[in-house]
Amino acid sequence: MNVELKNSLLQFMKEKAYNPLSAEELASIFDIHKSEKAMFFNMLDEMEQDGYIYKTKKNKYGLPSKMNLFVGRLLTHQRGYGFVISNEEAMEDLFIPANCMNGALHNDKVIARIMESSTESKRAEGEIIRIIERATKTVVGTYEGSKNFGFVVPDNKRFGMDIYIPKSQNMNARDGYKVVCEITQWPQKGRNPEGRIIEILGKKEDVGIDILSIIRQHDLPEEFPNKVLAEADKVDENIPDEEIERRLDLRDKITFTIDGADAKDLDDAVSIEVLENGNYKLGVHIADVTHYVKENSKLDKEALKRGTSVYLVDRVIPMLPKKLSNGVCSLNPNVDRLTLSIFMEIDKNGNVLNYDIAETVINSKARMVYTDVSDILENEDQDLIKKYENLVPYFRNMEKLARILMERRYKRGAIDFDFPEAKILLDKKGRVEDVVKYERRIANRIIEEFMLVSNETIAEHFYWLSIPFVYRVHETPHVEKIENFNKFLSAFGYFIKGDLESVQPKALQQLLEEVEGKKEERVINTLMLRSLKQARYSPECIGHFGLAAKYYSHFTSPIRRYPDLQIHRIIKEFLNKKITSSRSEALKHIVAYSAEQSSLRERAAEDAERDVEDLKKAEYMSSKIGEEFDGIISSVTSFGIFIELDNTIEGLVRLSSLDDDYYIFDANSYTLRGEHTKKTYTIGDEVKVKVSKVNIELKEIEFSILQD
Repeated sequence: MNVELKNSLLQFMKEKAYNPLSAEELASIFDIHKSEKAMFFNMLDEMEQDGYIYKTKKNKYGLPSKMNLFVGRLLTHQRGYGFVISNEEAMEDLFIPANCMNGALHNDKVIARIMESSTESKRAEGEIIRIIERATKTVVGTYEGSKNFGFVVPDNKRFGMDIYIPKSQNMNARDGYKVVCEITQWPQKGRNPEGRIIEILGKKEDVGIDILSIIRQHDLPEEFPNKVLAEADKVDENIPDEEIERRLDLRDKITFTIDGADAKDLDDAVSIEVLENGNYKLGVHIADVTHYVKENSKLDKEALKRGTSVYLVDRVIPMLPKKLSNGVCSLNPNVDRLTLSIFMEIDKNGNVLNYDIAETVINSKARMVYTDVSDILENEDQDLIKKYENLVPYFRNMEKLARILMERRYKRGAIDFDFPEAKILLDKKGRVEDVVKYERRIANRIIEEFMLVSNETIAEHFYWLSIPFVYRVHETPHVEKIENFNKFLSAFGYFIKGDLESVQPKALQQLLEEVEGKKEERVINTLMLRSLKQARYSPECIGHFGLAAKYYSHFTSPIRRYPDLQIHRIIKEFLNKKITSSRSEALKHIVAYSAEQSSLRERAAEDAERDVEDLKKAEYMSSKIGEEFDGIISSVTSFGIFIELDNTIEGLVRLSSLDDDYYIFDANSYTLRGEHTKKTYTIGDEVKVKVSKVNIELKEIEFSILQD
């Protein structure tokens, strides 16, 4: 049964007059032949299992949303409650109380029944009634044993319950060891899940066990299967003459890469020229990974399973084996490389007047790094100017074009959060040597702008071709979240301009400008970001709110992101006139699955990267106990004050440690005020703190405020 029939069925069920019907009734309405009924009924079962439709106790089918049901992913809190997040743009998150989980766990795909509708002051509440898909099959934690059985205490506090381990299933694990356990029985009301230990990682104090635990917790595959490595080894690094002949040969053109100093997987090269009419011709040349990674090959299946490369502090877990990611696909200097290029003619207002997409071959003339290019453009570094004198004119033209593109995005209303990022420096033994702010300088901004305009141009081109495609989408935020954010702003004398029900990116951009340089800037930026939805991958082109873009995709990093690899395949098939109607039909399934899988793996990678960064920051601060630092109050809560140091490290001053007075939390102004002294602590205040306590395992840092 094809996708068109599924879509027709869903559209039919969306009609106002529709009432749940049986499988036989639906078969009759859709004129299903007797010989195809079994297949039709199987399709209904599959759609029900996937949560697209729901079968009542009377065996009648309808849409969950029309039956007071809610389908989505469950995000849990360590206190036991959770939220079901729907993929449907108009759906608010559904709150699930702790006693209504019914055995569902963090990140499971679930169906919930709405028990209480939302009001102005309260979001809708529900109860989990069915688990469609389990997200967690293995859990990392600390083993606690007793005479006849044991428990694994999960590292991920969102998991919410310990796992019972029968003695026969504990692999002789010792008390206090880090282990990986597989869940054999899922939790039920009043009963913990049961499992068996499948791997003993080691003592939790041992070097490297902390990061290994995070890798296992997020199900990041460290090693490639032998069959995948064997397929990679067979890749021919030499480019056949006939392959070069059928491509646009750019080997004599000045192209170069600009990346971080430690990058080894170089996805993108650029070229630029100023045309006689004063416009710029920008070339963005992306590694042609799909030439080596064929659809449904072992390499392709493994890349889809991983979804993305993961960049941890002390290692990279690549999407593709090193022979490809750092070798034959990487646009290393002075070697011929296969690429997929887009050339764009851009005018002085940043408009893309015309463009060409082509399969190409390049020979990069230099491997530049951000710091060197930035030092040339920002500091006029004479040594570097002399060293790269043949490329400096290109750098200067690139900066001019990038500033034009920045201005165009700004006028359009794009929101640019410039949160400081941490760069964690390790010594030769892998210990944290220092934590510093990562600099986002002009060279970084240039490459960002060039990638953004390429991604937009590609997305718009394929949208109008009506070919199945993977888009990068960022939906308009929920009205409720924007209204709550606007209430918070009023405490500082700000408000969001325009209609909150259809808030525009421009209004949020203007707010960011208003608070720039003010002491409340950081918290307003942070809460604004939390009020927005998370970007994701989708087969539907519904725009990118944060970039104020109608069309957006990820085209520029196929070595490290699967969606880019997937759309490269589609682009090349289109260029070579290979997309038939049957292929287009097949691609609908392919892009839908790759979009969902890539979004899930992106979340896992982000969580792992954040966990490792928090761990290393705590490890660094554990050697600073008793030391004093200057910081800024980044948040005030009912339980304490969060202080951020200049190097981005954040710690908590517990309310209980403020012993010079009894402090009352004002939720309207996010202020702590002393009852007797009237002393206040407000967001943005500068304070001096001492490191009082660090829990590396929980990744928590505690400060105490030094009184004047």
